Amino acid sequence: MYILEGNIGAGKSTFLKLIEQNIPYISIGFEPLNNWHTEKSGQSLLQQFYEQPKRWAYTLETLALMSRVKEHMLEQKHTHDFRLVERSIYSGFYCFAKNSFQSGFLTDIEWSIYKEWFSFLTHNNCNVPDGFIYLKVDPEIAFERTKIRNRSAESSMTLSYLKDIDKLHSDFLLEKKGIDEKLKDVPVLVLDCNTDFEHNEKQFEQHCQKLSSFLQETKLNCSRANNTACRL
Repeated sequence: MYILEGNIGAGKSTFLKLIEQNIPYISIGFEPLNNWHTEKSGQSLLQQFYEQPKRWAYTLETLALMSRVKEHMLEQKHTHDFRLVERSIYSGFYCFAKNSFQSGFLTDIEWSIYKEWFSFLTHNNCNVPDGFIYLKVDPEIAFERTKIRNRSAESSMTLSYLKDIDKLHSDFLLEKKGIDEKLKDVPVLVLDCNTDFEHNEKQFEQHCQKLSSFLQETKLNCSRANNTACRL
C-alpha cells in the first residue's frame, strides 16, 4: 500500500482522479470524509472545528483517528501491488492532531489520551506503507485553491493554519523528525505541485513518470529485501 499525503488544497483528490483515469495498473482509494464533513445541526464537524478549535479539536481528531485506522486495516488487506490511498493515520497524528496540541486546541490530558488511543489502535494492527507520495505545495498557493473551490466547511480556515500544517508535513515526511522508527525507512516521493497539473498536461505527465518509476523501484527493492530475508 502506498499513501498520498499533502496539505489541504494540495490537489490530492484531483491527482488521484487523474491517476485513476490515466494509469490503469494503479488501484485508487479515496479519503473517507463523510464522518467529519457530514452536516449535523446545519454544520459539519470540520467547519465547527475551524470556527471553535478548542471546543471541537478533540472530538474531530478522535473521530478522524478511528475512521482512518478502520480504513487502514481494510486497505492493507488489498492484494493489489500498487494500491494508492489518500491520507493516513500518520499525517492525522504527526500533522493535524499534533498541530492541534501545539496550537493549544488540545489540552495536555487530551493529547495524552489521544496518543494512547493512537498507540493502542495502531500497534500490531496497522502495517507501515510501502511508500509515501507527498504533493508539496506552498501554503499561500494551497490557501488560494481552497478559496477557489469554496467549500463551506473551509470558509473559516486561515493561511496561518495551513502554514502550520505545511511545517508539520515537512517534519514528518522530509526531515522525519520525531516519528516512529518503523516509518523512517519508508521511501518518500516528493512532487512539486505548485503548478496546476490538472490543466497542464505536460506537468501531469512528468508527475506520472516520476510516480511510475517510484512505484516500480520500491517494489523491486522490497522484493530484493524479501528474497535476502528468505535466504538468511
